[in-house]
Amino acid sequence: MHDLVLTGGRVIDPAQGIDKVTDVAFTGGKVAAIGDGLAGTESWNVSGKIVTPGLIDLHTHVYYGGTSLGVDPDAYARKSGCTTLIDAGSAGPGNILGFRKHIIERSEVRILPLINISYPGIFAFSLNVMFGENENLRLINSPECLKAAREHADLVCGIKVRVGRTTSGPMAIAPLDMALEVADHAGLPVMVHLDSPPPYRSEVMPRLRKGDILTHCFRPFPNSPVAGDKRIHDDVLEARARGVIFDIGHGKGSFGFETAMGMMKQGFLPDVLSSDVHILSEKGPAFDQLNVMSKFLAMGLPLAEVIRASTINPALAVGKADRGTLKPGLLGDATILSLEDGAFSFTDSTGESVSGRQMLRCEGIVLGGKWWA
Repeated sequence: MHDLVLTGGRVIDPAQGIDKVTDVAFTGGKVAAIGDGLAGTESWNVSGKIVTPGLIDLHTHVYYGGTSLGVDPDAYARKSGCTTLIDAGSAGPGNILGFRKHIIERSEVRILPLINISYPGIFAFSLNVMFGENENLRLINSPECLKAAREHADLVCGIKVRVGRTTSGPMAIAPLDMALEVADHAGLPVMVHLDSPPPYRSEVMPRLRKGDILTHCFRPFPNSPVAGDKRIHDDVLEARARGVIFDIGHGKGSFGFETAMGMMKQGFLPDVLSSDVHILSEKGPAFDQLNVMSKFLAMGLPLAEVIRASTINPALAVGKADRGTLKPGLLGDATILSLEDGAFSFTDSTGESVSGRQMLRCEGIVLGGKWWA
């Protein structure tokens, strides 16, 4: 007898090539079995619903109360159907312990941080106050970042760096080079945010290694991955061939339908879908992980690929093979979804809208083998 069984749902687990109506069982906090006729002490009938591995949002900001941009992690996870949130550099070496003690360890949802190369992390981010954490190299101390990454190695899954006119300003690309050096010594990937130049995309892309993550990968002009004639830049294609991971990181100003559809028409799909949820994007245009997923359904990405880019792909991007799939023996996390039919309008960061016929909704979450929401 299992602890918990979800019965009669359409189970979609791209990592295992599963797409069928069946049951999923959980025991001892782990996935126990997938198959028909499973019995459990607790049972939930999810007929007519979709059961996926627990959704993973690769780009969030959930240092709630400790930074000006953070949102409440548990509240966000419940509405977005996520069981793991990757925090994208809200905290740096100077406050990663506070993030751990006051948010990560007190939250129910699983949180894994990318540590910011900048000592204070993202510390001035609001409508009225905006100052890039990498605009002054006095705020970056590589040995301190490496030390903190090692001290919190059970949680830290990468190094985050933001470069661009509004984030690194006169320091341009230098913070990226510093982050790459720390990541090399820590054995971790770098996630790089690139906004308006300088630096330019052509400077950033050749520096990225296999396994590094380019977030905001379908950003609009400037520093877009496509040229004026819609051709994908060679340095972008070369980075993909090298094994760089392309993550959406929608956010408030970092996703454009024109870029996305131009890339996808040429067969260049994102590896990962993520929200970049923060205080300025949670009420639009990003909203949450499910809204981003629904946007890609509207653009024609098949449901199984939308789920793949929100489960196993982000899990592997941060080296966590214990989640992102419903394989027996792994973490007992699952998301129950419905596909609502209707007429929906989706908006990108430039104000452009695309119409869609379906919206993904969260109907329930299993976290650690227990019904959570």
